[in-house]
Amino acid sequence: MSMGKTLKVATAAYPLDVFQDWADYAGKIRSWVSEAAENGARLLVFPEYGSMELATLAGLEAAGDLEQSLHAVAERIPAANALHADLAREFNVYILAASAPVFDPEFGDRPVNRARFFSPSGEMGVQDKQIMTRFEREDWNVVGGGPLRLFETEFGKIGILICYDSEFPLFGHALRDADIILVPSCTEAHAGYTRVRIGSQARALEQQCVTVMSSTVGDALWSEAVDHNCGQGGVFGPPDRGFPSSGVMAEGVLDQPGWTYCDIDTARIHDVRKDGGVLNWSHWEEQNDRAPKPQIMGLR
Repeated sequence: MSMGKTLKVATAAYPLDVFQDWADYAGKIRSWVSEAAENGARLLVFPEYGSMELATLAGLEAAGDLEQSLHAVAERIPAANALHADLAREFNVYILAASAPVFDPEFGDRPVNRARFFSPSGEMGVQDKQIMTRFEREDWNVVGGGPLRLFETEFGKIGILICYDSEFPLFGHALRDADIILVPSCTEAHAGYTRVRIGSQARALEQQCVTVMSSTVGDALWSEAVDHNCGQGGVFGPPDRGFPSSGVMAEGVLDQPGWTYCDIDTARIHDVRKDGGVLNWSHWEEQNDRAPKPQIMGLR
């Protein structure tokens, strides 16, 4: 077996709360981070739009208005970034903070959906969502942001596909050198959760890597955007040598808040790409000459 590193990941099924003040929010995030760190996790994954609970600090009227909620959250993100950076340093962990709307002048006057990734040094990298869902583009007017990125860490290369992005195979292939792809999600119904889960498992199959899915869970009826949430934490690998035959490495309980933990041995990822029962990662390019132009045949 190749030499690799073992990483314990914690992926969240995260409920959204109403806060009276900043201390309530900071206390919640600290509690979640400390629990995962005390259980040995070094990589913590929060979900897409989990940061929408910050809108309640502006009052429930603002939190319940689509446009006002975007601005109310965005105004709090610098402070949230400082909090997560401090916690990453204190607990010596990597944290993918819950994604949030961010107004970045580079992309015009509409917000992007941005995940922020913190290292144990407190350094921050960002990943924006690429393709918006119908609700994001038709009702909320959230726009696509910056390009896909690969983050080099002590445990290997990590990529991020935010929710709907996980359902597009070319994004997974763009991150083909990633050992682990994080998939923070926010889905209203079980069908939506299932789509993102299938996308996560498909990307793990195609790229012979590990994908880590987090979810928002429970009702947040004070918000028009994230009022209902369905999901669970999950960690998926290729159904091949060194991995479970189902491809499911760990999963939580549907709609039950809390962390799901999993140990990931990156050596297994390198080994299955080199000598798996199948070699999807190596054989990907063989599609190029065969897929673009199917022959048309008429059958009567």
